[in-house]
Amino acid sequence: MNADLGRRLLAEFVGTALLVIFGAGAVVAALEVGQGRLDYAGLGIIGVSFALVIAAVVYMFGSTSGAHINPAVTFSLAVVRRFPWAEVAPYAVAQLAGALAGAVLVNVIFGSRASDLNVSGGTVVGAGFTNTQAVVAEGLGTFLLLATVMALAVDRRAPAGFAGLVIGLSVACEIMVIGPISGGSVNPARTFGPYLATEFFGGSTPWSEFWIYWAGPLVGGALAALAYDVIAQPERPAAEPPQGTAGDVVGRRVTPDDPAAAPQARPPTTEGREPHVR
Repeated sequence: MNADLGRRLLAEFVGTALLVIFGAGAVVAALEVGQGRLDYAGLGIIGVSFALVIAAVVYMFGSTSGAHINPAVTFSLAVVRRFPWAEVAPYAVAQLAGALAGAVLVNVIFGSRASDLNVSGGTVVGAGFTNTQAVVAEGLGTFLLLATVMALAVDRRAPAGFAGLVIGLSVACEIMVIGPISGGSVNPARTFGPYLATEFFGGSTPWSEFWIYWAGPLVGGALAALAYDVIAQPERPAAEPPQGTAGDVVGRRVTPDDPAAAPQARPPTTEGREPHVR
């Protein structure tokens, strides 16, 4: 493993851990305050917490790893050739490991009750809803997320400076709509970490539902990325490397003496843009 890839994987690990601590952790906190019950107002607060931590992570690590912090984002960008397939598995492993570390810390913070309160802040299919409804909900929620990622972090025509905030808000939006159905995960790592941590701390984990949080996000995310490419037709200069290979929005850092630094290879309007998230 080269040093640059190692640095980017560390950013994905830390970013995903923060997502789980302050996202899934908000679920545990809301259940603590509600004495085991979660009303719609509490769900809204959880959505806001996710939005804020995602925005923070994008601004922290967007220029390092792209701040995917979500295997569905990494996979979907690879599908539309914005990220190298060779790095999809390493990114996913770093994200899953970070999510587990974050979920363990949630249990450390809240104590043994965390593993009994909605599987350490994990996601479950809501009472009265079927697995089919949940997987469709996860797919639609991830469609919204990836369409936003494509529009704000990939498309070079997007206004600078808004990617982290708006991507975070898109996650809050989907949580407020599909949260009662599936928990609004839209991220296999965000579900995996709390599930496995719950096992470690002696809780009951609904592993039979785990496939929902892979199938829905991977399919929904890939469809969104493909649809955006077809409908919006974002610019893809011939000299542009795959997105995120070195954290830059155009895929790598361009040095002044690099032949790729020619104006046509890097339009000035993309400077300062944040790469993608979650």
